[in-house]
Amino acid sequence: MNWAFLFLRIAIGLSILTLLFLSQRFWYRSLWRMTSNWGQVWLRVGARVAYVSILLIVIATLIEAISLGRGRIIPRASMIGVLTGLWFFSALFAYLAVKIVHGIDRVWRLLRTTTANAASAVPASANASTIPAVAETVADPGRRYFFRAATAAAGAAPFLGAMYGFAAERLNYQVRRVEIPMHNLPPALDGLKIVQISDIHLSSYMSRAQVRRAVDMANDLGADLAVITGDLITGMGDSIADCVEEVRRLHAPLGTWGCNGNHEIYARVEDEAAYLYAQAGMKLLRHENAQITFKGAQFNLLGVDYQRERTSRGQRQQTLAGVEPLVRRDMPNILLSHNPNSFNRAAELGIELSLAGHTHGGQIQVEILDHRLSPARFITDYIAGLYQRPLFAAAVNGRASAAGDKPPVTMHSSSMARIYVNRGLGTVGAPVRLGVPPEISLLVLRNA
Repeated sequence: MNWAFLFLRIAIGLSILTLLFLSQRFWYRSLWRMTSNWGQVWLRVGARVAYVSILLIVIATLIEAISLGRGRIIPRASMIGVLTGLWFFSALFAYLAVKIVHGIDRVWRLLRTTTANAASAVPASANASTIPAVAETVADPGRRYFFRAATAAAGAAPFLGAMYGFAAERLNYQVRRVEIPMHNLPPALDGLKIVQISDIHLSSYMSRAQVRRAVDMANDLGADLAVITGDLITGMGDSIADCVEEVRRLHAPLGTWGCNGNHEIYARVEDEAAYLYAQAGMKLLRHENAQITFKGAQFNLLGVDYQRERTSRGQRQQTLAGVEPLVRRDMPNILLSHNPNSFNRAAELGIELSLAGHTHGGQIQVEILDHRLSPARFITDYIAGLYQRPLFAAAVNGRASAAGDKPPVTMHSSSMARIYVNRGLGTVGAPVRLGVPPEISLLVLRNA
């Protein structure tokens, strides 16, 4: 047992729960103060009881979501699940924003007080006539108004951002066309087009109609090969059969292929997914490979289930274990692996191209001074887009360069392995996307 890893997970979990509790207590106390000025007693009591009742329902829904259960308490397909995600997301970040403004206000007052005390200190040699008889402290109404307005803006911004991310950007499907150079790509495969969809997460946040719209957009691209890199659903209460029924409408001459994500494992539908894929005329690759012919040339398509980086005891384990026999040396290799953290090992094995998802691009991304800040940075170096690292390089920990960066001067670009990380279609947790719109990828292979 890796006790350090276990304690770290417990500490992170307790920290999140503590923040959620503090944020809900903050907003309840704010409601209490606001309603205390209401003249009618029944209005005050009614508002507080309504808030507590709604909060209990929201907490029950949150427990259902965390447990990925079958909706025994709250139906998963209900609007309550959507509102729960929006409320917890908005309330938490609004609470943090307000506390940051309050902290700045305290620091400002401390600095002003320190400056005022220093200015009022008079040297002993000073003439007594120059010392004021009474030192007055005058309130600064401008500062108070500024910080009061800043607090209101900080509290409102997350709620407004969440509504925009839910109602607009979450549904703003975008097609990203990316040309990917590949090592030793046969001339016949130059220009091969692959359409990639990932992280659909059919749930109360993602309807069948929305999945159908994404599939229609993918079909309009005229790709030669279609791939789905995991997470068709979110939890046990979601219908994987409904999702497969929608994605089976993908049309590509070389067929539709996929791999399992971590949510198929959480929902315990890995085998069912493989069966439904086969029934729909598609293929779910589970530690398997297939040789596909295009214009007389072949490439090797591999697929694996979600790759865990640690055992249940917290000990590190090698990703892509046992994949070596599936890798071909006489043709290009393309790997479908939901977790992009398997890329280092894939490059070490000589797999020229990996296709992944899992990160959702962080779902929320903020750019400050040309630096992109994303929650996904805490779990992977490969957040979204195209990355590269040297082929056959040892899979040691370390950041790979983005595909747009220059590779080391001693390394020719043709000997690089590459990964493309799809930003996904759906959401997990809060039904919000900000700065990371859902993506349908059109990948065009080019000879490096």
